[in-house]
Amino acid sequence: MSGRAVAVVVSTVVVLAAGVVVADRVAASTAERRAAESVQANLDVTGTPTVAIDGFPFLTQVLAGSLDHVTGSVDGVTLDGGLTATDVTFDAQGVSTSEPYTVATGSITGTLPTATIEQVVAEQAELDVTVAVDGDSLVASGEVLGVALSAALEPRVESGRLLVDVGQMSLGGLTITVDDLPERVASRLRGLEVPVTGLPEGLVLSSVQVVPDGARVTATGEDVTLTAQP
Repeated sequence: MSGRAVAVVVSTVVVLAAGVVVADRVAASTAERRAAESVQANLDVTGTPTVAIDGFPFLTQVLAGSLDHVTGSVDGVTLDGGLTATDVTFDAQGVSTSEPYTVATGSITGTLPTATIEQVVAEQAELDVTVAVDGDSLVASGEVLGVALSAALEPRVESGRLLVDVGQMSLGGLTITVDDLPERVASRLRGLEVPVTGLPEGLVLSSVQVVPDGARVTATGEDVTLTAQP
């Protein structure tokens, strides 16, 4: 075979391979767009969701019945119960492409803004306070019977539940703890539960960290079940 013939064959293979790559990425992009549209249609979101399907080739993954790695984000989501989470991201590995839709391992992370914490404190502790972030801590401030109140709020995850304890308080310039209060009052200030509900089956809250905008929580799990949407 002449050098020219070899060059023609090689160039043809390159062009065909490029076409396969382009077709594969077009299919992946279409799937990403449809997934993002499904998120927007079936969840109460703020902003436009993004979805990215990693790995190549995409079509081979589809034929194998499992996507290696899928990530995504959305500006905000209204949770069951009316609470809001912002800057929500998800990471999923081993995503099945047919029903029942499952994820081998996955995680969802989102920030509960200070306004969400305020809502929980108001409803459960019956305190009208403003919650702000001070360094790596949450601080609630307000008035009780006309007396200035400032209290540290300590979020924690226990048995898959997001709880907030009221720590050291300053009441009218006097430093006290919850244990110094009458039990009927103290009981309302321990283990305030932030109802993070509506997570896919298999995902459980695992950690919480105070960040500049509020409390950033993460839910993780294995063999996560996703509900199919129409």
